[in-house]
Amino acid sequence: MCGIIGILGRHEVAPTLVEALRRLEYRGYDSAGIATVSDGILDRRRAVGKLANLSDLLVHQPLAGKAGIGHTRWATHGAPTVANAHPHRAGQVAVVHNGIIENFSTLREELSAKGIAFETETDTETVALLAQDFLSRGLSPRDAAARTIARLEGAFALCFLFEGEDDLMIVARKGSPLAIGRGDGEMFVGSDALALAPMTDRITYLEEGDRAVIRRDCAEIYDSDGKQVSREERIVRIDLSRTERGGHKHFMAKEIAEQPTVLGDAVARHVNIGGNALILPDTLTGFDGIDRIVLIGCGTAFYACQVAKYWFEGLARLPAEVDIASEFRYRAPPIPERTLAIFVSQSGETADTLAALRYCRGRAAQVVSVINVTESSIARESDVALPIHAGVEVGVASTKAFTCQLTALAALVLHAGRARGALSAEALAGHLSALRGLPGLVNHALGLSGGVEQAARALSTAQDVLFLGRGTMYPIAMEAALKLKEISYIHAEGYASGELKHGPISLIDGKVPVVVMAPSDRLYDKTVSNMQEVMARGGRVLLITDARGAARAGEGVWQTIIMPDAPELLTPMLYAVPAQLLAYHAAVAKGTDVDQPRNLAKSVTVE
Repeated sequence: MCGIIGILGRHEVAPTLVEALRRLEYRGYDSAGIATVSDGILDRRRAVGKLANLSDLLVHQPLAGKAGIGHTRWATHGAPTVANAHPHRAGQVAVVHNGIIENFSTLREELSAKGIAFETETDTETVALLAQDFLSRGLSPRDAAARTIARLEGAFALCFLFEGEDDLMIVARKGSPLAIGRGDGEMFVGSDALALAPMTDRITYLEEGDRAVIRRDCAEIYDSDGKQVSREERIVRIDLSRTERGGHKHFMAKEIAEQPTVLGDAVARHVNIGGNALILPDTLTGFDGIDRIVLIGCGTAFYACQVAKYWFEGLARLPAEVDIASEFRYRAPPIPERTLAIFVSQSGETADTLAALRYCRGRAAQVVSVINVTESSIARESDVALPIHAGVEVGVASTKAFTCQLTALAALVLHAGRARGALSAEALAGHLSALRGLPGLVNHALGLSGGVEQAARALSTAQDVLFLGRGTMYPIAMEAALKLKEISYIHAEGYASGELKHGPISLIDGKVPVVVMAPSDRLYDKTVSNMQEVMARGGRVLLITDARGAARAGEGVWQTIIMPDAPELLTPMLYAVPAQLLAYHAAVAKGTDVDQPRNLAKSVTVE
């Protein structure tokens, strides 16, 4: 979602602020702006659209100053306009904000009653006006900020900058992530470590409810009770080469192509050198004391959970439930004490997933997170954090993170199966051997890109597309449909193949392509039967299968993508690749913004 950057520097900060915001583009945004203090004077520049528009504005209307804040906004309250763009200013104070102020209407009424006028539709302007109101009563900037923060309800990460104060920033977090970076006579603030990476690797993460008073030589941190506290400084090193396209046209293309490498790394982190044992955190609970698994995620992570449900029940003989994080806590479901709760999130900051995790803490026997960002809120608040080792993922549509999530979950399932006696030593060894071959199979699948591109160009002209699959291919069908919707804006739905006759078959005609994901496994014949029903009604079938499946499919298939043979455990990771490529090439054919699709954010940090 929105990105925040703040700098108390030794040099002019405007160019550095814009460059840091560029590293936050992957979060999604529709406007951007910066504010600086120079010789005590507070000023700002804002623009709608891409950061290039802000950069162009700064060429003609430069901003001086060695203290500044910046923001990329993803519209919530109010349309994406210059007036609604951050930083918001009221008198002597400028504010950038990620989150939602839930009581802004009440605060707005109070301020309006005092004759204070509003210029925007945003909740954030209320924060700036409230702080200025306190300043006008004679409070110091730090006291005005503290009083303002105390009045706010909702989720927020905030950064305040004040006129006349070129060595002061005040920040706070509640529900949205915020990090402080330390330099040599400089201090930095960012939504995540990636924004700060070129400037410092010395990072302090604010905890829930923290606020901080920051000067160039120190940061005073206070907890939610107003008590001064110390927070751990960590060394967080990020390979910035991962944030460049590296010769690819889009980050999504680069991240799809990186999958053999990152999957190889993920497998190596979970399977020992001898290839006969799993490597998992020592803090992981014994599965012999677990009766039930609950898996929770949003979007693509939810579909990874759906695949893991099949694995937990089939390989570990453990009952498993899957829930969408945004619905889970509002159901207030009972959590028996012998339940293991697993939360899947690429960013580790997904607001709904974090809220569901907090609901389970103290109820479940253990809380495990499957995450890509090991310093994230979800990781820090879990009993066990299981990294997926995907590396930085910039494209909004998740690709390599999804297949790495599946790989980490597969390792967890195999560990559970062996611990519970559901898998013999020989069976485990066979699965581990299969996992070690995953990078090579994915590399083979990537070699099919040319044929997939041809099929994708045909799909790009459709208004609706259906995806079908059985077993673990059902959640992969749903993930494939999501990818196509996300970046090409084509309406697509994923269905369990057996559900076709329970409604969706009425949509079938020559204009609705049907993508059937059917490795030649024990469910293949059932899937092909459903496929035949589509073709009998004039539907165009794109079949994704292996050589044996293609040979058995018969005539009438519109197009076929032939995948390499693979053990059943690996087919979800493997068949995710053509799904990603179909979406990518369809989007390219349509000319949409592949890496930053409209209305979407990489990390959804508010409800």
